[in-house]
Amino acid sequence: MADASIALNRFGLGARPDESIPGDPKGWLKHQLESFDPKPAAIAAVPTRAKVAGELADFYDQQRQLRQQGLGRRQLAAAAPMPGPAPTMQPAMAPQTMQPGPSNMPPAVPMPGAKPNADGLDAAMAARRFVGGQVRDDYAAAVGARVTTALVSPTPFADRLAHFWANHFAVSADKLEVIGLSGLLEFEAIRPNLMGKFGDMLNAVERHPAMLLYLDQAVSIGPDSVAGQIALRRPRPANAGKGPGLNENLAREIMELHTLGVRSGYTQADVTEFARALTGWTVKGIGRGPAARFAGVEDGSPGEFAFAERLHEPGVRTIVGRKYGQEGEKQAQAVLDTLATSPATAEHIATKLARHFAGDTPPPALVARLKANFLKTGGDLPSLYRALIDSPECWVAGPVKFKSPWEWTVSTGRALGMKQMLPLAAVGLLNQLGQPTWKPGSPAGYDDIAASWAGPDALVRRVEAAERFATRAGAAVDARALAPKLFPGALTPATEQALARAESPGQGLALLLVSPEMLRR
Repeated sequence: MADASIALNRFGLGARPDESIPGDPKGWLKHQLESFDPKPAAIAAVPTRAKVAGELADFYDQQRQLRQQGLGRRQLAAAAPMPGPAPTMQPAMAPQTMQPGPSNMPPAVPMPGAKPNADGLDAAMAARRFVGGQVRDDYAAAVGARVTTALVSPTPFADRLAHFWANHFAVSADKLEVIGLSGLLEFEAIRPNLMGKFGDMLNAVERHPAMLLYLDQAVSIGPDSVAGQIALRRPRPANAGKGPGLNENLAREIMELHTLGVRSGYTQADVTEFARALTGWTVKGIGRGPAARFAGVEDGSPGEFAFAERLHEPGVRTIVGRKYGQEGEKQAQAVLDTLATSPATAEHIATKLARHFAGDTPPPALVARLKANFLKTGGDLPSLYRALIDSPECWVAGPVKFKSPWEWTVSTGRALGMKQMLPLAAVGLLNQLGQPTWKPGSPAGYDDIAASWAGPDALVRRVEAAERFATRAGAAVDARALAPKLFPGALTPATEQALARAESPGQGLALLLVSPEMLRR
């Protein structure tokens, strides 16, 4: 596998036939670190945070009004005299919409014991309209912008790195509050910090509304905070369930996934203390429930970060052996700053980058080299990227990675010279291939190993998609002429022979799109 092909396909996102083959592969990659555009035209055109968060805030206002109206009707009905004993009836159940996450979606069913009415159905229907209309369109627009940017990017290595970090700091758009905001996390927190310090990216991500809402930080209340003490004094019905309190999700995932990594020495006590330090980190204008009422963040520019002093747990914290006496917002900030440059964080990041560029089993020498660079530079990301480019483990001749559905989709589109993909078509294709954009289903993101993507069913879906691409291209694309442009100096005799024996241009193109060269990098 020639260096030019490695640069185009392993480091980049796949070659385009209308672009020249780099004569200096390493220099071509390093130049991208200087010329990367964090906000190209397609991304600049997506719905803004103000629009997306404003729609979400309006939706919650509507849900609140529906519940209040329903409660009023139930109270009037309860006060009215009944002509006789009413038959026993079960509460009407609203149709299921989508699962928004633990305790985050307003109830879409009538209160237990109430007579059947349309209250819950009204709320559920409003939720379905919201998810199937505004939210779907915002999400699709962001997916389309991501795909279009990747298809035409003159800095594909830099864009690959943006995708890498978006998966590292994963949110999942199968949670209602996050659907429209998921793409904005990548566009607003990751891309602008791609060429800065790791700590800057970490801070931007953890303050973004998509992350704060996805991991329930916006509903976390310090037990000894002003809000926590008020909640404790308020009477609660016997069947009210667990009241508002401390939520450890964000603290745990920052330590386990974003920085230190598993089995790196921190304890459950450290997670709890960090969660206490994070209390008060919330989102303006989208707050719901007790946390929003107590914090006073229901008003304001929707979607903006806010620190709510009334939610913050006071006191000195000790986390991973270090004491933090800072007050308010600065306490969690100080913890993040420490975690961002920790040796455990350096090893965690180095291992994941080595796995992504040098194989499913990261070479120990490469991990050690990247870790040393990270610690020496304080997490300077361009220095880390240059170390990757200069590492011989990333330039071995044979393919070292099996492409994920996202990588295969983008490299196929670039191979065909595509300059855009319609948003809903992009959403549908990636859903079909098994990697819906920004929907990994867990904070750990999508797996970055072949075993997760190389199953028989997954390959069949790629073959079907390749045939559709080839049919649309018709006879306009000659696979035999295209292949050397995509994989300069790297085509195997077996692939060349298969293309030569193809019975039609369409068959030849379909074969090329599922060849070993296209499936691996």
